[in-house]
Amino acid sequence: MSDVTGATRWFGPSADTAAKRNVWLGSLIAIVTLLALYNLANDTALGTGYGWDARVNCAAVDAHVAGLDPYFVKNLKGTSYSYPYLPATLDAFRPFCAGGLLVDHYRGLYLVLAALCGLLLPGLRSSRACLRDVGLKVLCALGAFVGFEWVLASGNFAVLGGVLTAVALALLLHAGVGDNRRFKMRAAGAALLGLVMSFKLVFCPVLAAVYFLPLRRARKLALLAVAGFGFLLPILISVVFYPELFASWLLAIKGQIPNQHSVHLEEINPSLLLVARKLMDHIGLADDRPIEFAIYALAACALVIAPFVLVLLRALGIGIAAVRASFLAELDHWLINHPQAAMRVTVLAMFALYLCSPRIKEYAFFELALYLAVLVVDLSTPALAMVLTVAIAIPALASIAGIAFEGSFALLAIALVCFWTMLFDFHGVPARDDREELVP
Repeated sequence: MSDVTGATRWFGPSADTAAKRNVWLGSLIAIVTLLALYNLANDTALGTGYGWDARVNCAAVDAHVAGLDPYFVKNLKGTSYSYPYLPATLDAFRPFCAGGLLVDHYRGLYLVLAALCGLLLPGLRSSRACLRDVGLKVLCALGAFVGFEWVLASGNFAVLGGVLTAVALALLLHAGVGDNRRFKMRAAGAALLGLVMSFKLVFCPVLAAVYFLPLRRARKLALLAVAGFGFLLPILISVVFYPELFASWLLAIKGQIPNQHSVHLEEINPSLLLVARKLMDHIGLADDRPIEFAIYALAACALVIAPFVLVLLRALGIGIAAVRASFLAELDHWLINHPQAAMRVTVLAMFALYLCSPRIKEYAFFELALYLAVLVVDLSTPALAMVLTVAIAIPALASIAGIAFEGSFALLAIALVCFWTMLFDFHGVPARDDREELVP
């Protein structure tokens, strides 16, 4: 018996077992897909009253074109909500809002863009993506965490950020290591990812995950610098070319414009910061901000960061007590020697840091679903079944039944369960990658 055949028989299931498992998994994927599509169709048929964010954004663009300050709600027609984005976005969004076409027909356009996100997202394998993988990524983009349902309901421009995120990930996670052309592609992806994070400033820590790419440290630090430049560029443009509007934007996000809606961290949203806030209210310390942020940081570390670090240390074969001063060098060496696992770690880190955001509205789970879509295709069968059920089937069933997610932490809990499932599955990833190299 050859070494390859022996390894295949040792690690792989029998043909009969694999066939039964594939039939079962295919049936589950079909059921979950039907639930997700039915939920979107059911939501579309409910009627009018949607698209408030699209109306706000286009009203702000129209006010800017008319020479008015779009950060004062009194200057926005047909809405009582404020415009939250940097002044540089006003001219960037102008083509989308021209002629009122987006406000009237945004649902169809958003559906196409969301499906495009799934098609653009990269795979983590060195082999070419199969039809099943592409279908799973599109399914996650459209159905995971009912994030896209919230984008459709609100008309939020998160779908535009989603397309840019998908392109950025495709450039960053391009297969292969060390080639100058590929590094330039990764630099473009890092800059684009930084640009996306400037739309919603609270998500900027996600950029730190770039460090886990399978590259030499100098190149990773260069990518981090490029990502930081991409993040700062819209802010600098706003300060230099739109100084008066930038001053108004600062007033608006600080809630210092009287008698109008303002965006603030403690607005109702399913984030870990609001979990800490609710706990503080419960114990009667609602006004103690230092303790509130301490509880938030503790929750983020305990529920997200610590599990991620422990799994990473286990993959490196390092115990907590054995962490040395040379840890970063060992990490860099391991990442370069396990490029596919390193890219999984990179996307897992992005998922984790996004989930730790102090403000993550329901529609923002659409972009979290894109990180999930990259990871889900390489999960083992039990983990894939778990994630599809928890992230797509259960939220879709709840939405169809009329159970509201707004004002609860259900989406946060669902995302945490998916994150823990992917972490638990990750310990076998390097071994699975090695087997893929053994089997022709």
